[in-house]
This record gives sequence, C-alpha cells and structure tokens, in this order.
Amino acid sequence: MNYETRAIGNEEVLSLPGGPGRPRWRLFAIVGAVIVLLLVGGYLIFGRSSPPAAKPTEQLPLVSVVIPGRSSVARTISATGSLAARRDMPVGVSGEGGIVTRVLVEPGQWVEKGQVLARVDRSVQTQTAASLAAQIKVAQADATLAQSQLDRAKQLVSRGFISRSDIDTKTATRDAAAARVKVAEAQLSQQQASNGRLDIRAPAAGLVLTRNVEAGQVVSAGSGVLFRMAENGQLELRAQVSEADLRGLHVGSQAKVTPVGGSDVFTGEVWQVSPVIDPQTRQGIARIALSYNPLLRPGGFAAATIVSGSTDVPQLPNASIQSDEKGNYVYVVGRRQSCPARDQGRRGIRFGCRDCVWTEWHRTGRPDGWRVSQSGSKGKAGAGDSGRGEQEVGR
Repeated sequence: MNYETRAIGNEEVLSLPGGPGRPRWRLFAIVGAVIVLLLVGGYLIFGRSSPPAAKPTEQLPLVSVVIPGRSSVARTISATGSLAARRDMPVGVSGEGGIVTRVLVEPGQWVEKGQVLARVDRSVQTQTAASLAAQIKVAQADATLAQSQLDRAKQLVSRGFISRSDIDTKTATRDAAAARVKVAEAQLSQQQASNGRLDIRAPAAGLVLTRNVEAGQVVSAGSGVLFRMAENGQLELRAQVSEADLRGLHVGSQAKVTPVGGSDVFTGEVWQVSPVIDPQTRQGIARIALSYNPLLRPGGFAAATIVSGSTDVPQLPNASIQSDEKGNYVYVVGRRQSCPARDQGRRGIRFGCRDCVWTEWHRTGRPDGWRVSQSGSKGKAGAGDSGRGEQEVGR
C-alpha cells in the first residue's frame, strides 16, 4: 500500500478550521472600525453647521474737534469805482478873451489862489485905459473951471452985476463937472478890471490836472475849459455800492483803497453817501476822501474795502471747513455732554469776511458746546464719542 507524503503549505492553512486564518479576519474588523470612527468624527467636526460668527465691534474713528468761538469782527464792503478830484474846478475865460501870449503852468503843478495861469494879449485894452485916464483929467479941469466961475459970480451978486438965477446956473454947471469926473474915474476902473480879467487865474489854491490851451490860441468866453484843477489837491474815490450794502454805510466809515495795477493801499474816509439810487444799475455812490499822492491819478480805476461796522460772529479754523457739490460745510460731532441726532452731521456754512466764517448759526445764536470736526473726518462720530483733544477758538 503506497502512501503519498505531502507537506502542508500555506494554501492548506486556510482550509483548516481554527487554524491561522483567524488573525486576518480580525485585521479586517479593526480597519473597518477605524474607518467608521473616522467617518463619525468627520461628521461631528464638519458635518454640523457652524454657529454664526459674532459681529465684530465697530471701531468709531477718533477725530480732533474744535468748539466755535464768538468774536467781534469788522464787517466790510467791497466796491470799485473811479478816482476823481473831490472838488473839480474847471477854469476858463472870464473876460472878453483874445490871443494867448503865454501859458505859465503845466499839469501837476501846485498853484495859489489868484495866481496867473495864462496871459492874454492886452495891447488894445491898455490903450483904452490910457484914454479913459486922460478923460478923467479933462473932467477934472472942467470941474475946476466951473468952481472958479461960481466963486467969482458970488462976489458980484452983492454989487448987482449978476442976478440970483445966474448963480444957480453956475452952481449946476459946477456940480455937473464934478459928476463927470466921477464918471470918468468909474470908466477907468471898469476898464482896468476888464484888463485884469484877461489873465486866466486860479480860482483857489490847488493842483493843476489838465491844460487845454497853447500860446497863440484865440480864446473867448465860449472857448470852454482851459484848465482843470483839484482844490487843495484833495482826491476821492467814487465807489459804486449796491443798494443793500449802501444801507450799512455812514459818513466817517474808514476805507482802504487800492488802485488797479498796483499793490499800494491808501487810507480814506467816506465823506458822502449818495442819497439816491440809480434805477438802472440799482447802485449808489459812496465818495471816499483821499489825500493827495502821486500814485493816485484822477480818472483811474480802484478797488475799496470799506469798514461799515462790526458784528459778533462765530469763527472756525480753515481745517474745519469742507466743500462738496452742495457748497461749504462743517461736520458737527456733537456737544460736550450730549447732542441730538438731528444736530449732528453736515451743517452748511457761508463765508463772512477774511479770517472768519459766518455760519448759519449766527442768525439764531450759536448753540453752546458744539463740537466740530477739525480734521475733516466724516466718520460715524456720535454724541458720546471723544476726540483727540479740544481747543477753544475765537474766545
């Protein structure tokens, strides 16, 4: 009987009940359990919806604030106008005229009252005066003769050679001769006065502005203005002021005048405010008196800044002013203690004068304690927000 001897290999092991195959099944079970645990853990970690994240606290911006102060500032009015002589004196021919023989002054010269500006030929008038002077001597001779005849006649009356009526006649003759002397003297004085009026003289002391006559020119009473003068050299600016601004002006208001084309500023004073308004331009004239200066030329154009009074207004630094399409404004942060929501945010302003700001508050009075953003921030600052410090302005 033959027996086949066979070694039991690994392939045989799996077939043996209770053999070495039991550890492999245990491995599979362990791996499956780990996978299940991983799935469950992943579900617990990632499967559930995460709770909503807490809303971060919004940080309100910190801004520098300034408290508007009140200050008394000068209220000014800007105007423009023409320079002119305060008292413009046209000088012409006051006599019968004639040929101008000599012109003694030029524009820009100072003259005294009665000073001769131009001389007119007087050769004919001089001869007329000489004739009248001779007529005075003739009249005086007639008067002397009439007086002598009267004296002799009075001596003969007592002797009866001359009647009483002859005495009366000779007395009348003497009186007529004396009257003719006075007439001749008056005629001479008139001619001398006429000769004096031939010279063109300054009516008052002042500055010669223009000259419109030359030597050799024939002038008469109808020749027009030969010279123009400024009395005592005083000038003025005839400023055109609107009807609304004219109400705030008064005599004595101070003004600063700057001629066009220069930077020099001249101080003047309003000496007359126009009592009427031009119906076409709706403007009036404020006349500003100026002292003489070579840089001020009548007929030139100048600008004036007139101080019409003072007013109590709020003031803000330039850093607090912002602008947008709606205009200039400031951003109100709040009050020192509390500020209603309606009072916060953008507040429109309007500029008043240089170095100051007139806000809409000046109409009803500035609320105490307003805090205005100085850095231009438009952050969500509220009543309880604090700034990086406060400073009082315009106190």
